[in-house]
Amino acid sequence: MTHSPQEDGETRDTPAEVDAAFRTQRRVALTYFIVFLVVVAAFPFLSSTLDWWLESQLIGDLSPGFLTVAIGLYVVFAAIGIAAATLSSSVESQMLGAQGTHNTEVPGPDSSAGQR
Repeated sequence: MTHSPQEDGETRDTPAEVDAAFRTQRRVALTYFIVFLVVVAAFPFLSSTLDWWLESQLIGDLSPGFLTVAIGLYVVFAAIGIAAATLSSSVESQMLGAQGTHNTEVPGPDSSAGQR
């Protein structure tokens, strides 16, 4: 006996939906990759242009450049990773498998919606 996708409880996405989701996920990944590259490329730029970046001392004998590389990059990379993962999951859940999750029923004339 063959069941329709609705009877199976399974959601089937069309090739156009899958392609649109793929393009959106690719755009998200490239955007966050560019943000990552800009953050990484900022450190050689700051080191070569700002003398105080490597010569001043903040905590003990540690320069702002060292502290940023030793601690700040981990925080920034974690934030970029969490943001990218959250956005990718959100995009996927909104674009794929959404046929059975939205309530598209419109209340009929016999329903009590809107009546007091």
